[in-house]
Amino acid sequence: MSQAYKKIEIVGTSPSSVTDAIQGAIDRAASTVHNLKWFEVDEIRGRIDDGKVAEYQVTLKIGFLIDGSE
Repeated sequence: MSQAYKKIEIVGTSPSSVTDAIQGAIDRAASTVHNLKWFEVDEIRGRIDDGKVAEYQVTLKIGFLIDGSE
């Protein structure tokens, strides 16, 4: 049987690291979307306060298997 996927775009943020921003975004998506299978980092940016990194912002595309296509 063939499989079908849908792709969504979300933004994760973290004050500590890009990795934490990615994981936080995936954790949040997993709480409402089922069958997450892959992600790709589309963009990394951040916010600066007083000359220091204050926040990491990561735009992700997350792919998930559509129910019934297994």
